Amino acid sequence: MIIRARTVVTMDGAPIESGAVAVSGNEIVDLGEQALLPGLINAHCHLDYTCFRRKIRPQKSFADWIRAINAEKAKLSPKDYLASINEGFAEAKRFGTTTIANLTAFPELISRITPPIRTWWFAELIDVRAPDRANETVDRVIEFLKAAPNWGLAPHALFTASKNLYRRCEEIARRENILLTTHLAESREEMEMYRDTSGPLYEFLKNIGRPMDDCGNRTPLQLFLGAIGDRALPQCIVAHLNEVTDSDFDLLERSERRFHVVHSPRSHDYFRHSRFPFEKLRTLGFNICLGTDSLASNEDLSLFAEMRAFQNESPDVSPEEILQMVTVNPARALRQENALGRIRRGCRADLISIPCSGTDDVFAEIIAFEEPVDWVLLNGKEKRNTPHAAKLSK
Repeated sequence: MIIRARTVVTMDGAPIESGAVAVSGNEIVDLGEQALLPGLINAHCHLDYTCFRRKIRPQKSFADWIRAINAEKAKLSPKDYLASINEGFAEAKRFGTTTIANLTAFPELISRITPPIRTWWFAELIDVRAPDRANETVDRVIEFLKAAPNWGLAPHALFTASKNLYRRCEEIARRENILLTTHLAESREEMEMYRDTSGPLYEFLKNIGRPMDDCGNRTPLQLFLGAIGDRALPQCIVAHLNEVTDSDFDLLERSERRFHVVHSPRSHDYFRHSRFPFEKLRTLGFNICLGTDSLASNEDLSLFAEMRAFQNESPDVSPEEILQMVTVNPARALRQENALGRIRRGCRADLISIPCSGTDDVFAEIIAFEEPVDWVLLNGKEKRNTPHAAKLSK
């Protein structure tokens, strides 16, 4: 297959004007006035909660939001979650996402789902009520995960996953050569809990019986670096990392530990979190990606909208670098830098095209694109999004 387009944005060199991409076979596809680019990669999402769009208003505290989402979750059956996940997959594909890192609290549903895009399944693990059963908690989900070609483990967060659970996940990651992901330093309340032994999150967790002896005089990042081994850090994807003190940055600079970081700008705005420290993390050499998070705190699963939100936060960052955060960077986080996120020999044939007028800055034009993506090539197979399916109800 030869795919021709006005502009081919390879993410592996300068855009190619009036370019073409050879895939395989003998069909010629002329996309006309289009920009051809790698399929987008969502580095952090919870498709379980697609059905929660606009159901939870912003709350006064992060702890209140946890209570609100738990109340909504209690209303759902496995059938409801199955429908929600499938709806999320379809929506992500409509917006040009061809690979997704999806955290699920229901790994037992994986065998009943045929994702329309490449998927890394991460089982979200919580043992806040039973920290003495960490090994059992992890081992139970592995059989479900092995039904998927790409899988990993997601100890939820320091305040819901015990040190034993993190350690067990690390052991499995080394044994099975899989990825880990976790939420870290997301909210001010998490910082208050660990550093100051106070705040709404501290009180909420204390009241449900969580042991609080790990709280006091340490930041979430300091605890994280102690909870998970050195060898696991390079293959760990950390979501959020909003609350980082000057001493934390000093620690990171001295230790030279590096992991992958995912920022979700619109979910970040929904919660009114502290400013994401992009510049400092970039200076220290962290690989920074973008994700949508869940629709319990976002409007849709468009990475184009996520890029625009990040551009509003950080107008000095170039559009090309922002596009890297949904192509090249997440491919690296998933250890797929030689297969995904670029257009070059040996990479998977995951491509999308969007209208392009031929302006001087094709990267800016890409980020400004607001519609669903009509044309998708996934693993060398054309997957058109039909017009009637592409529009979301508002």
